Amino acid sequence: MQHRPGPRWWRLLLRETRLVATDHSLLLTLLLAPLVYAFFYGSIYTYKTEEEVPICVVDDDRSGLSRTLIQQINNTQMVDVKAVTTLEDARERMYHGETQGFLYIEKGMEGKVMSLQQADIVVALNAARFLPSSDILTTITQVGLTVGAGVRLEYLQKKGLNTASSGREVMPLTPDFHPLYNERVDYGTFLLPGLLAMILQQTLLIGLAGGAAAERQRRTFSGWMETAGHNLSTALWGKGLFYFILFCVYAFFFFTVNFRVLGLEMRGNAWELGVTTALFLLTLIPMGIVTGLAFRSQLLVTQLLAFSTYPIFLVTGYTWPIPLLPEGLKWFTAILPITPFLAIYKGIVQQGGHVSDQLPALYHLCVLWFVYTALCLYKMKRLTRQVWNQSPAY
Repeated sequence: MQHRPGPRWWRLLLRETRLVATDHSLLLTLLLAPLVYAFFYGSIYTYKTEEEVPICVVDDDRSGLSRTLIQQINNTQMVDVKAVTTLEDARERMYHGETQGFLYIEKGMEGKVMSLQQADIVVALNAARFLPSSDILTTITQVGLTVGAGVRLEYLQKKGLNTASSGREVMPLTPDFHPLYNERVDYGTFLLPGLLAMILQQTLLIGLAGGAAAERQRRTFSGWMETAGHNLSTALWGKGLFYFILFCVYAFFFFTVNFRVLGLEMRGNAWELGVTTALFLLTLIPMGIVTGLAFRSQLLVTQLLAFSTYPIFLVTGYTWPIPLLPEGLKWFTAILPITPFLAIYKGIVQQGGHVSDQLPALYHLCVLWFVYTALCLYKMKRLTRQVWNQSPAY
């Protein structure tokens, strides 16, 4: 009885599995890097927000009000007060990195405040690190306004106004601040979901492009085509099937285990996120293959994609608005699948929305899938002709 070979897609899947298993660089990139990067970068932002940032305080007023102000600032979660006696000492500590800045309270502050005159407190911050300087300034401003309002409230009550009237006089407009989607307004909750999506894209592209470039470098492209029966579509998706299955597993792991370990919330529908992620991976597969087939060196394409990770993340619109980018970069970011994916991804994961809320981004991703598939098939067809004609360009 004659043995009948399995389907071509199955043989391509087994072939790709053997290639990855025998290539140590691909093995490390595809099986180790996604997990290591996800947990390593995620662990940096485990606490998500900075706490107890040290600052110096120079109190030249030495009054009850100044001591109350310092105590209230020190009681906040953000600031750890280090009292000093002179401005020079405070400056030296900031310059040497011992503190992130200093607060100076001028002499006579209490007298001015009690007489309802304007009193100044000076805050000097090390803005070389933007995040702590911004958080410290916000904290000190809020405490200063609260303490000042309390003094004014007490003054008005002594003048004979009741509590309700004094409150309206002190604060005629009361802001009611409710941050949405990131209640703690911390950097980790903002950054980590996008970072995990970026790790998913770059490790897939590096592994897939490296594997495609290895086909040319080792002159096994013809064997790939023969296994696919010289059907370009079968060759493309048969090779990509291994990566699609593997990275679907990674995506599921990221969105469940990593989200739970890192304390991230999944606000939207998990099925909608799963379908969108599958479309995202299907777009990356032809993009990775056509990128790899443009090179004859596996090492070179791996290096280029590895060094492109940070620039790509900066122009996706996640950390900086796309409308504010230079025109050339707007065109560049439009050809990246992660740009529309992040728009849908943020809407589902962080805002609890639906795919229907991001239809332009969904259409954008579908167009990119079609374009990269067409480009990949065209490149494979050209290489097939070169192999057939034994062209040195191959």
